[in-house]
Amino acid sequence: MALEIEGTLAQKLSVQSGNSARGPWAKQEFILEYPDGNYTAKACFTAWGQDKVQDLEKYQVGDKVKVSFNLKSREYNGRWYNDLQIWKIAPAGAPQPAQGPAPQPVRPAPQAPAYPQAPAPTIEDMPADPEGEDLPF
Repeated sequence: MALEIEGTLAQKLSVQSGNSARGPWAKQEFILEYPDGNYTAKACFTAWGQDKVQDLEKYQVGDKVKVSFNLKSREYNGRWYNDLQIWKIAPAGAPQPAQGPAPQPVRPAPQAPAYPQAPAPTIEDMPADPEGEDLPF
């Protein structure tokens, strides 16, 4: 599931690194403040991999950023844990690169042919009331 959110970089935690059976790894967590109705909410995101950690280095606390991320959950000892793993971070409000073919120009809908409008009816156009009828309708 790919999601996006814009907010303010509130805190950058220290880089963690190590070696696994698949080789070296690095990750860095950061806190993003974002508007949530009338309040400000915070979420902790993870930049996995050296390339994502280097992308995060470009931004300072207080910068407005747009984060694209995947939401993942896992179970451990009967408890569930969520992980917000980023796959892209960019300045907030930055234009997105075009994806796919260029959009086609919008063509106006075909218009119905214009006919002259009939004049509005007048009181003389109304049918005459039959004599002796008292009903108001």
